[in-house]
Amino acid sequence: MSRRHTGHWFRMTPPVVPTGTYRLQLQPDFGFAEAADAVPYLAALGVSHLYLSPILRAVPGSTHGYDVVDHAQVSPELGGEAGFRVLAAEAQSHGLGIVVDIVPNHMAVPAPESLNRQFWSVLEHGRESPYAGWFDIDWDAGGGKVLLPVLGAPLDVAVADIRATDEGVRYFEHAFPLRAGTADMPLRAALDAQHYRLADWREGDLRGNYRRFFTITSLIGLRQEDEAVFAATHAVILRLVREGLIQGLRVDHPDGLADPRGYLRRLRAATSDETWIVVEKILTGGEHLPADWDCAGTTGYDVLRRVDGVFTDPEGAEELRALHHELTGASDPGFAPVARVGKLEVLESGLVAEVARLERVLEWIGVHEPDRGDALRELLASVPAYRPYVVPGEPAPAEAAALLGAALTEVPGRLAATARHIVDAALGHEGGSGGSGRSAGGEFAVRFAQVASAVAAKGVEDRAFYRWYVLSSLNEVGGEPDHVGLPLEAFHDYARELQATFPDTMTTLSTHDTKRSEDVRARLAVLAEMPAEWASVVRGWEKAAQRHRGEPGPDRYDSYLLWQTLVGAGPVSVERMQGYLLKAMREAGRSTSWTAPDRAYERAVADYVTAVLNDRELQSSVQEFVTRIGDAARTAALGAKLVQLAMPGVPDVYQGGEGVLRTLVDPDNRAPVDFEAGAARLAHLDAGGACRDLDDEKTLVTSAALRWRRRDPAAFGREGRYAAVHAHGPAAAHLLGMRRGFTVALATRLPLGLAAAGGWGETRLDLWKGTWTDLLTGRRIARDAPVAEVLARLPVALLEDGAH
Repeated sequence: MSRRHTGHWFRMTPPVVPTGTYRLQLQPDFGFAEAADAVPYLAALGVSHLYLSPILRAVPGSTHGYDVVDHAQVSPELGGEAGFRVLAAEAQSHGLGIVVDIVPNHMAVPAPESLNRQFWSVLEHGRESPYAGWFDIDWDAGGGKVLLPVLGAPLDVAVADIRATDEGVRYFEHAFPLRAGTADMPLRAALDAQHYRLADWREGDLRGNYRRFFTITSLIGLRQEDEAVFAATHAVILRLVREGLIQGLRVDHPDGLADPRGYLRRLRAATSDETWIVVEKILTGGEHLPADWDCAGTTGYDVLRRVDGVFTDPEGAEELRALHHELTGASDPGFAPVARVGKLEVLESGLVAEVARLERVLEWIGVHEPDRGDALRELLASVPAYRPYVVPGEPAPAEAAALLGAALTEVPGRLAATARHIVDAALGHEGGSGGSGRSAGGEFAVRFAQVASAVAAKGVEDRAFYRWYVLSSLNEVGGEPDHVGLPLEAFHDYARELQATFPDTMTTLSTHDTKRSEDVRARLAVLAEMPAEWASVVRGWEKAAQRHRGEPGPDRYDSYLLWQTLVGAGPVSVERMQGYLLKAMREAGRSTSWTAPDRAYERAVADYVTAVLNDRELQSSVQEFVTRIGDAARTAALGAKLVQLAMPGVPDVYQGGEGVLRTLVDPDNRAPVDFEAGAARLAHLDAGGACRDLDDEKTLVTSAALRWRRRDPAAFGREGRYAAVHAHGPAAAHLLGMRRGFTVALATRLPLGLAAAGGWGETRLDLWKGTWTDLLTGRRIARDAPVAEVLARLPVALLEDGAH
């Protein structure tokens, strides 16, 4: 295969709206200098912008950057502001802009705590600290103190390891200030006199009195609704935006904010209309991004779900469900009951303190019913999306009323009357004094929404998704594991809607948060086309592995997850698989958990993994099956990649995703990327070299599509258009085609069904007049060519009208 060398436009000025981004996960071993080294390759690949994980100073050694400790400083571990400026200059010299991930919702509570000077000040001075307004602390609940659940045992036991010095209080790696005048007191008396209370780590979930990022006690919520907090926490980033070093912003977890709409308006006013802003908003089901949010769209999980869906066969759903029931013994008829149980469990464990805070506000409002707590938990567990959006002092939007109305129908009848009162409060109805600058009704509306988002994230994403996996490729952020497959026309309808509403949204297939990267999911999607054969082989593996099963585990859920993971991500080392399953089991919270680990069960599973992966006969059988589905998985992987790159929106390539990417949930997906190998692949292809493997083919598809988008931006954005392109003939349903400008993208879907039906046969394209050139292969294509001829070399094509 050969193609034109098309790198001559790469040094152009980056467009206002990116034509394609490339996500880089910065960490101490891959900072600004290493990112700068990768710039020439990424520019040649065809992206218009680098997309960086958070760049502000984080907890030392952080591999993700979301645990910020200092908003006034670009991370020294990454190279500091000087290093960032060198990276920005290198990017600009190659015509690239920069998009930066920002974290407005929370800061780290680090060890030592002195690393966060604002939080340190609050610990030292309490409510009198100039930074007390930064953090979302419920002072009344803590008796005027901040609860610090950092001890390994109750205080009476842990006190033996606590030391007081002239500098403050030390407990292993932790450090705390001493309130003025308390340094000479006996230790216990001094501790009792502080603006904080040291407590057993288990108290965090039960009695914590600051808002956390979900249930993570080491991340404390920020009050971005306060203009001073916004100004201070955004000063460095906004200065770099004004200097032209940053052109776009990705906003992490907007659902944790008191007022996401107000925050985005403030952010827009502090930047410009030309700053591209996207938000990590998780849309579930048919939910839409609020139209009054001042941003270009989401970070793409909603798109990922549709792209995966159109390459997954819905015909296999019932057999896959039956197999899941057989192998796991699952009694639930679908995912919804599992999700609801997961939500209720986190409400009764990890989010107890958050529920208690809501109950106190309900008391202010006047909801005194004795079943108030039960009704509140049932209502929170029934919200069918992440949260409602209610702004205190404004009428509740119709969407919020409908969302909570739907939740109310799921609350048990005995609690319905009380739940209706709670819904009124969650919609912002006034009443009483909340003591925080908002009425109690407004206070409850804000708190309810924030807790609802945590319930959805922890109860569904981090619990239920690890308990129910008819097809684990469906268990992605914002996913619907009950919905196997998406009809072709439904995908086209969605793409048209996206073009009409949010044409500049981000699209993605893999992120730093995906539980399985794109090529893992592509392999697993094939199973929906062959459920009977999959059932046969996995039963055989289960039987063969019985000799390795010990006591007390693994149970049937964990072993079925193991087989799906081996097929999707294999080959996988023993260490990687053990680490992945340990995280999956603890998230599931069935046989073990993060807070109450069952070491014996975990050891038994680790031993099982070791035995299974070292069983040559068994692994040979697994590899034989993976090889057997290899061509179909290749077709799904290349098809999904081209569709994501060509459809409405701004495509992001997660680091390494231009080649084969088979990673699992973090931290596995933060592994280093070999950019030198990627550059060598691209150079080979640009020199006219033939594709040697799937890495080459994905790089070919990615670079051709990204370069096309960069060369022809008018085909995209608000002035562009989207049109479905259809084939005619017996296999027409297996072709996904779309027209963007004067170029047509074509992808094969459901390849096993296509082969079983005899292939493309007489199926033909129906393009408008002219002769076409495939940008992937350089071949000339007639307007009415047989699809079999068009896709003879690759299962995808990118056809450019020769007249343009």
